[in-house]
Amino acid sequence: MAKYFGTDGFRGEANVVLTVEHAFKVGRYLGWYYGREHKARVVIGKDTRRSSYMFEYALAAGLTASGADAYLLHVTTTPSVAYVIRTEGFDCGIMISASHNPFYDNGLKVINGHGEKLEDAVAEQIEAYIDGETGEIPLARRADIGRTVDYAMGRNRYIGYLISLATRSFKGVRVGLDCSNGSAFSIAKNVFDALGARTLVIHADPDGTNINANCGSTHIEELQKFVREEGLDVGFAYDGDADRCIAVDENGDVVDGDAIMYICGRYMKESGQLETNTVVTTVMSNLGLFKAFDAAGIRYEKTQVGDRFVYENMQQNGHRLGGEQSGHIIFSKYASTGDGILTSLMIMEVMLEKKMSLAKLREDLKIYPQLLRNVRVKDQQAAISDPDVQAAVRAAEEKLGEDGRMLVRLSGTEPLVRVMAEAGSHALCREVVDSVVQVIIDKGYQSA
Repeated sequence: MAKYFGTDGFRGEANVVLTVEHAFKVGRYLGWYYGREHKARVVIGKDTRRSSYMFEYALAAGLTASGADAYLLHVTTTPSVAYVIRTEGFDCGIMISASHNPFYDNGLKVINGHGEKLEDAVAEQIEAYIDGETGEIPLARRADIGRTVDYAMGRNRYIGYLISLATRSFKGVRVGLDCSNGSAFSIAKNVFDALGARTLVIHADPDGTNINANCGSTHIEELQKFVREEGLDVGFAYDGDADRCIAVDENGDVVDGDAIMYICGRYMKESGQLETNTVVTTVMSNLGLFKAFDAAGIRYEKTQVGDRFVYENMQQNGHRLGGEQSGHIIFSKYASTGDGILTSLMIMEVMLEKKMSLAKLREDLKIYPQLLRNVRVKDQQAAISDPDVQAAVRAAEEKLGEDGRMLVRLSGTEPLVRVMAEAGSHALCREVVDSVVQVIIDKGYQSA
């Protein structure tokens, strides 16, 4: 089991779990690993957290000390880093972000030369180097020492790419954007304005400590209120590094990742773009989504939670659309990772092509009541393996029967056990979730 790198990179509280020494060593190893046969070129992006600047400089120092050239995109989105790597011949890239986590956390998302999540084998080698389990790697000398390059032009090219994907003007459409005081603040409005939308923005004033703070895709109530008050046609909320998107329709109702996959999946099928006629979801997607896909004649495949697993399935099988309920949506024709701004453009395309509001587009999707509770625990594996916890889960499943489901899983990014239920009523969801959570607490696994 990985010690530092989880499903979405190396993440934790800045200077507590993830330190500048860690970042320096990650840079040292990547600069050496990719520079064994040529001078490596590595691109770095960051979100708006105060600690992101600290980690940017530590990474750049490590990379250049190993002889690599570090190209700085500055504040930008995770999907823009993946795009620049993929289209401009970089050996790899690093996005400094803890995504939807609070500002005091941060993370290093390493992306390989194909614009995809770093291979596990390489991550394991980095971990071994951090822990001193491998020999020291050589320092570059004299003219072999690397340099840092201001590469803001890469972000601008990404903006141009997004604009080029739109097939029609957004003129006359009133759009609200919640940029979460994160990476999207420097990109999203520019894209929508260029396409002619009447764009209104909230939470686009980052100060280093307000990223994701009561805003963005994890606090969608802020955008709901804004859409209703301003009478907007649609709203889109992003997370800290803008690889997620949650939408809000003209009535102020939430359109989550499941609904987005339903809307886009049906449109892509109708327009002949859904190659393999399959959408890839995770086990967390709502039972109602699968029933709606059945009714629409669309197949689906389920993976474990994590957009990397969704993307791997899509790549292996040639699928064009996949994602997570949380708003990581992957359009594999255009991107190698979840991309919140791209997702919002694809939703706009469906609305404009079908000449239908977002509420109308999703009206045939009937979502089952769902409840998710996160329990912070001392030992994830011990908690989920406990015989009494497992017995509580089985009892809950029996109570739900065929018209519901129970899912208990470990978070890959935080020390949490996630307990989720779907049922015919909110009351039944609450009853079975509480029954499992209480056993976890009673057995002493919960942490402060």
